[in-house]
This record gives sequence, C-alpha cells and structure tokens, in this order.
Amino acid sequence: MSDTQNLGYQDSDIRTILQNTKNIALVGASNKAHRASYRVMAFLQSKQYQVIPVNPKLAGNKLLGETVYASLTDVPNAIDMVDIFRNSEAAGLIAEEAIQVSPKVIWMQLGVINIEAARKAENAGIQVIMDRCPKIEYVRVCM
Repeated sequence: MSDTQNLGYQDSDIRTILQNTKNIALVGASNKAHRASYRVMAFLQSKQYQVIPVNPKLAGNKLLGETVYASLTDVPNAIDMVDIFRNSEAAGLIAEEAIQVSPKVIWMQLGVINIEAARKAENAGIQVIMDRCPKIEYVRVCM
C-alpha cells in the first residue's frame, strides 16, 4: 500500500471504480434481510450491477435472484470487484483466493482492514479499497 496509515481514498478514484464495475462477487452474502450484506447486495442490484453472492453455507441456493457460489473460484463469470463482508483476518485468505480470479478491485467493507492482504493484491495489479462500503460510497460520490 502506498499509504498504510491513512486510508483516505480520493473521491475521483472511488467514483471511477464504481462507474467501471459491472460484476461484483459479494463474499459473505447473507440470506437474512436485516444483515448489511443483504441490503448492500439489493442496493447494488438496483443500480444495475450484477452481484454474485459467495457463501459456502448457502451455495447452490438463490439469493435475490442470483445463484450463490461456495467460493470465488467457483464463480463462472468474470469478476470486476470482490466485495468482502468478512472480518479483517478472514479477508487475508479471501484476498489470496481473489488474486486467483484477477478482479480489478478488492473492496473490504467497513471495519475490514488487512494491510498484508492489500499489499499482496496490489502487487498482483489489483486495486484495493479498505474500510469502506460501496453502497455508502455510491450514494456519496455517484448520486
């Protein structure tokens, strides 16, 4: 990471990511409507993103009209962004798996920060956003 102490991202960079993203794999997707991952998935779908839920416990089921996959490597579609709805420690393994599928962006949700995972992803040419929510950022910089 170029600046590990300050996670202040430029609004223009966030806007560019959100405008250039079409397919999002949402890791940690929940089928419970009160959970943030469910609400974020529904919001992103309403903004015309294809959101592919990833959760091994729900694999094979449908969530908001989309098939749930057990892992990122099971997703048959190209992935522009991996949105991580897991804790900071789990984000490390998810980022390593994400590197295998070569998304343009790995996005770690609010409260999720893993500097080592971010460095590995950036070294693989993947842009990283940490401690942000794409739903909140979309409303803030794209509306």
